[in-house]
Amino acid sequence: MIVNMSEHHNSHSMISRALSAPELRADRWMSVLYLARKWDKKKEQLIKNQILSELKNLEEIDLYFAYPGSLSLERLGNYLQEDDSKAFLRLSQRIATTIISKKFHRDVSVWDVENYEDDPFNRLPQAISRIKTKPYFEVLSVVPHARSRWQHIKEETRGVRRPEDEFIYETVVVGTAADALKGILLNSDIGSIVLYEGFEKGGSKEDDFLDIFKEIIDFSCLEDSDSLSLRLAQAIKKIRPELDIFLLSDQNTEVLSGKSESLIFNRIFYQMEEPLEIHLSILEAIHNRYRTPFFDNLKRYAERPIATFHALPIARGKSIFTSNWISDMGEFYGPNLFLAESSATTGGLDSLLEPTGNIKDAQDLAAKAFGANHAFFVTNGTSTSNKMVLQALLVPGDIVILDRNCHKSHHYGCVLSGAQPYYVEAFPLVEYSMYGGVPLKTIKQSLLKLKSQGELDRVKMVDLTNCTFDGHVYDTRRVMEECLAIKPDLVFLWDEAWFGFAHWSPLLRQRTAMGAAEAISESLTRPEALAAWEAQQKILGENPTNETLLETRLVPDPRLVEVRVYQTNSIHKSMSALRQGSIVLVKDVKFEHVESQFHEAIFTHASTSPNLQIIASLDVARRQMQLEGYGLVANAMRVSLEIRKQINSHPLISKYFRVLSNSEMIPELFRESGLSEYNDPDVTWSKAVEAIKGDEFIIDPSRMTLSCGHAGFDGTTFKNILADKFNIQLNKTSRNSVLLQSNINNNRSDIALLIGVLNEISMDLEKKSQKGGEEYQKNFQSSVDELISDLPDLPNFSKFDDCYRSDPKSDTLHGDIRSAFYDAYNEAGCEYVLLNSPEIERRLEAGPALVSANFVIPYPPGFPIMVPGQVITEEIIQFMRKLDVKEIHGFNKNLGLKLLKKKNT
Repeated sequence: MIVNMSEHHNSHSMISRALSAPELRADRWMSVLYLARKWDKKKEQLIKNQILSELKNLEEIDLYFAYPGSLSLERLGNYLQEDDSKAFLRLSQRIATTIISKKFHRDVSVWDVENYEDDPFNRLPQAISRIKTKPYFEVLSVVPHARSRWQHIKEETRGVRRPEDEFIYETVVVGTAADALKGILLNSDIGSIVLYEGFEKGGSKEDDFLDIFKEIIDFSCLEDSDSLSLRLAQAIKKIRPELDIFLLSDQNTEVLSGKSESLIFNRIFYQMEEPLEIHLSILEAIHNRYRTPFFDNLKRYAERPIATFHALPIARGKSIFTSNWISDMGEFYGPNLFLAESSATTGGLDSLLEPTGNIKDAQDLAAKAFGANHAFFVTNGTSTSNKMVLQALLVPGDIVILDRNCHKSHHYGCVLSGAQPYYVEAFPLVEYSMYGGVPLKTIKQSLLKLKSQGELDRVKMVDLTNCTFDGHVYDTRRVMEECLAIKPDLVFLWDEAWFGFAHWSPLLRQRTAMGAAEAISESLTRPEALAAWEAQQKILGENPTNETLLETRLVPDPRLVEVRVYQTNSIHKSMSALRQGSIVLVKDVKFEHVESQFHEAIFTHASTSPNLQIIASLDVARRQMQLEGYGLVANAMRVSLEIRKQINSHPLISKYFRVLSNSEMIPELFRESGLSEYNDPDVTWSKAVEAIKGDEFIIDPSRMTLSCGHAGFDGTTFKNILADKFNIQLNKTSRNSVLLQSNINNNRSDIALLIGVLNEISMDLEKKSQKGGEEYQKNFQSSVDELISDLPDLPNFSKFDDCYRSDPKSDTLHGDIRSAFYDAYNEAGCEYVLLNSPEIERRLEAGPALVSANFVIPYPPGFPIMVPGQVITEEIIQFMRKLDVKEIHGFNKNLGLKLLKKKNT
């Protein structure tokens, strides 16, 4: 059994361990090192037995990793048998620290079993000369050979290495399909797979590690033992679609290569007749992911001697480095930033507005990486990406089902396009002054109401945020399938500004827009899809009521459905891109019909002087995620889950702070599985599977809402304390919480820093409480109660004023936001009323209606509580009066509310 998922020493739940699977081995090696230190001090047999147990587990895990290799493991075992605790400690420390630091990626010396005990200072010059300068990866070979032959296979692959190779790799050998799947789940360094025809299926009932993923990822294809190589390749692609796969077959390779299914393989070889060709093919495939067309070209451009006669003085840097006054800017940024600047699109740099060369190539690589059909780089943020999509796909009078709490760019996109937003409400979390996601039932209700009013044909788009700022993630596939069952030609825009990394998590990918679109597209081609729709039609009958449709898990008619999905990502928010680096991903079967208007939207919104460094960083970010994103995302999950555990289990910190659980962030109604917390050690795996696959909402594990109200801090104050006193930065707050995010940049040292700071603050609060006496404690509790209990209700969207509605008699919610927005440009048609003026109460009671002239957006919570043309209600006024935040966009307290005067009819 490779990993016992219920071992007593691991207090994480099954779901948390599955999310951070690639880090399991590092944990085990640190456990060995911890025990080795104890054994060296105490020389106790009990500790030695514990080490033996850990090594037994590690033997099977290390099967899937090239480092430290069988010779080092054998030597470690010998030291244990010989009771040589000091030698065992030295070697285990070397292995454990090398694995944690990934030093084996770049330093050849750590692979040297014979000389590892030499004085490191004596061999330092030699070690420096042997530092690897080539990127490192590992190749997984799945073979039918006896285990005694595996070392020979490894040596054989080393034998074809050449000094001129661009990369360097080591080989990991396994003998079954089951072990191959475990290998790619556990080892994030694996970059390529070589399948030798004839291996066995493998797996056993005692091995529960794969069971964790079997229920999430469909491995049923492996049941076809007649085409095991092909089926294994398909299963591998479901876990890590970025991996290159090569087949060594003893069949008729010419015929096999002509089959459409064989396209899943990078190349098919006739067994081992061409070992060098296999080696070169592996390197070429890695190169195809490694290459960054625009970034590579920009580096070459910076190396050329170029005279500039265009309007960009900083290009080449001469105005900087020769300046008497701003040369420090050059010293700070270095010469390459300026050498790689130009306002020209000639000379090989390509144009972002109409790319035909390396930018187009880079975008095509990004589309493939994310599982999209098309990708478009954007250099002024996802705000612009969203407006591009809305303008390209909507025309005046179209209706868009829109989350009222989404980013302001979506609302402004409706203003620009003339589309009418039909605002749908997310579920409220009043106790934390935030909203979650929009329930599917609410979305269906809006579609069915518009259908009953005869306006369904005007509905062009459903526009939602996945995941929300606070981490609420939709079941994107179910949302799209049920909406398409009502209107099969709907377009979907999923704002995944914060969720781009999820593509590289096999557990979270299915909840991304592109992941769900791919799954829907695939399912629609199966005969089961039509059968399911026909069976449902028999149950529903010809004229089902809206109530029946609302309570039914609807399936679409596969003959009518058009999969039209757009996803926007702030690459800079979760990947290694410069600020404002964004991307639009497209999976739209009718894109050729809207391509010209999409490009028109790009011309409208994109700068004619795009930042070349941002474009290059988008190119590089894609490269990194394709080559190491799986491991980086797993580590981000690990960091987040550890922070949750450490804060919520700490005896003092948890008195004042806690990371809110799934059950606190998602009402029970939307957690059909009942999953309460990722780190709950008592949660069953079936419960975890049920949550990931079927809960209407889950929380992005990398996002942690830290409640600070019990410490007497409002979110903004606590954010400022962390930044000013402890150099810890974050950006999102609510009335009584702050948002912590783990990303691919964080490590375990960051965890230690955060926990240390929270402990220090908690100790200070404890001392103040003890010294301050009863009066202090009473005042402190009062401030806590104000933050925790005395919270304003969150107002829903009311309605558009009748003059901005096409049918004032209808009770549907859409309205002409564009007209209202531009009516506010006429100052004579506007008025101001102070928020606390008696005029407010009089107007609320007797009229005329208070109609907002603009967007009013308090930060926090960051959603528009008023939009142009909206009728302002008493609930909105009460919410505004209770707000104690300083930043309210669209509201000047000295002038009051800006209102639209009643139009003369």
